Amino acid sequence: MTQKIVAKINDTLIKENVLKLPYNSALKDRAKALRKGYNFAEVVFWKQVRNGTFWNMDFDRQKIIGNYIVDFYIKKLGLIIEIDGESHNEKEVYDEKRESYLLSQGTQIFKTTNYRVLHDLENIMKELENFIIEKYGVSK
Repeated sequence: MTQKIVAKINDTLIKENVLKLPYNSALKDRAKALRKGYNFAEVVFWKQVRNGTFWNMDFDRQKIIGNYIVDFYIKKLGLIIEIDGESHNEKEVYDEKRESYLLSQGTQIFKTTNYRVLHDLENIMKELENFIIEKYGVSK
């Protein structure tokens, strides 16, 4: 079976990994509200990746997966990007359950923090590139 290549990052071919994910339509309004909400770190990250500006990849914001909403999602890779802020403090058990569920669906998760996005964005983008190469790169 031939693997579809969706990008080339630093001379590494990136293979497609589209997943069929569950969707709870009852969360549609909540996801829409979150997209309009103001999380400055997410806005800064969004400006770096929207309209295919990050290796021509399409990012979704506030994507519903099952009974959860993730910050960003690259459909062609099955990759979730989470930017954690203060809302995750004191929610370790919930976050572990959520992450376990998301991983069980075949996704990969790249996590960072609001602070790092706001103060170290260049390195975050390089780390994301390296994560994608490691998880989805085609060995030559």
